[in-house]
Amino acid sequence: MKPSTPDFLPGTVTLVGAGPGDPELLTLKAVRAIGAATVLLVDDLVNEAVLEHANPNARIVHVGKRGGCKSTPQAFIERLMLMAAREGEVVVRVKGGDPFIFGRGGEELEHLRAEGIAVQVVNGITSGLAGLTALGVPLTHRDHAHGVVFITGHAKPGDAGTDWPTLAATARDAKLTLVIYMGVSGAAQIEAGLLAGLPADTPLAVIQHATLPQQRHTVSTLGDLRGCIDREGLGSPSVIVVGDVLRGLASLQASKPAIRAA
Repeated sequence: MKPSTPDFLPGTVTLVGAGPGDPELLTLKAVRAIGAATVLLVDDLVNEAVLEHANPNARIVHVGKRGGCKSTPQAFIERLMLMAAREGEVVVRVKGGDPFIFGRGGEELEHLRAEGIAVQVVNGITSGLAGLTALGVPLTHRDHAHGVVFITGHAKPGDAGTDWPTLAATARDAKLTLVIYMGVSGAAQIEAGLLAGLPADTPLAVIQHATLPQQRHTVSTLGDLRGCIDREGLGSPSVIVVGDVLRGLASLQASKPAIRAA
């Protein structure tokens, strides 16, 4: 077995962001961490090609975590990491996107540090950035968006969730791009809430499987959010992007001639 590099020591845990899907978007540090691991706990949305960087002798444990699907309980995953670290393993937890953007990385870090385990984090490219970049559109623009908000469309049980009308008014007044994760199942509620503060013709995009060969997307308007998802048959994992940064892309799409059947 290859020895661990100085950054990744026995008895420690590293939370690694594997990016949105394309394995070529891994950082160099992520590749080194994966190669140094003796135990890898891998989320559902991680591309299997990422694991080609793993040591052949490493133990790989798949711990499925996918919104809206049956998942490995979070407490069980945290126990696995804790047990392996206490046994002197080099533990690497591989997550889709970035561990600290809707990846529960903060929860895991707090739990492990409370148990005396050294933890470090290797950032990954989040799908909310990569998805729009794949369409050739920026998240911020001096003329159209002064900032960006990453927000979840899926609240945990017992949580009232996002106040969409208030968020819409803030986005309108502050010229913000909204990037909504895990919002497909709640699209009707999100649409209704955002329409309380944003015009119905505000452009939006829904991007599924960002950066992967099977990536699909649709460009529409806020008043048609639920409709465009249904028409295109889009599902999870998808990100919904709302804002004026998309006006150029929407105009380009509208100007394309319709393709008629022969």
